[in-house]
Amino acid sequence: MAPPALEAEGLEAGYGRMRILDRVSFSLAAGEVLALVGHNGMGKTTLLRALLGELPAKRGSIRLIGSDITRRPTAIRARLGLGYVPQGRQILPDLTVLENLQIGEAARAGVSDIPAILERFRPLRPLLARPGRALSGGEQQLLALARCLLGRPKVILLDEPSEGIQPSIVGQIAEHLERLASTENMAILLVEQDLELVARLARRAVVMRKGQLVREVAARDLANPAIVRDLLGM
Repeated sequence: MAPPALEAEGLEAGYGRMRILDRVSFSLAAGEVLALVGHNGMGKTTLLRALLGELPAKRGSIRLIGSDITRRPTAIRARLGLGYVPQGRQILPDLTVLENLQIGEAARAGVSDIPAILERFRPLRPLLARPGRALSGGEQQLLALARCLLGRPKVILLDEPSEGIQPSIVGQIAEHLERLASTENMAILLVEQDLELVARLARRAVVMRKGQLVREVAARDLANPAIVRDLLGM
């Protein structure tokens, strides 16, 4: 049996002496979209940063496709197949779309994947010479996802992809993510407040509350207002 694409066991991390993550454990299979839901300030982004290696683990372990990466630096995790699309996109505003894409594959050698990526993300093709700051929020999100894929990840950590984006672009992003999971067997850990998007993309959702994963539900159940009120108080 193949190992999980990504798993954490008893993970604890935080800032200085402040512990944010409290014994977090989960597993994510290849080809699966797992949603992480909860109110702001509950530790969701902190968990992504710990998985990425931006925050050191105080306790517990992280495994990527069977390899222990708990103490590995961020660059090594990326090289082993861990991709990240941060909240707010964080594209480089003074560089062009093409230059942002080139940065996405700068750490690896070989034939460029940019032509193939532009075939997939066709709305970016007429924007190659445009600086990042001149893009709309939706265009920036498409660029951030395209840039991530140029690193050839096996697992993507995706933080609030629908935030501040018009519905038509959210639909395009959802189509890309569905294809990545179903056709390319990519694993995706999705942090998202848009519960309709969660229900579309994921089968499972885990609820984070005060740095702990307190419950797992079928993502489709998040379409039920009574369940959402019970889980999230929304």
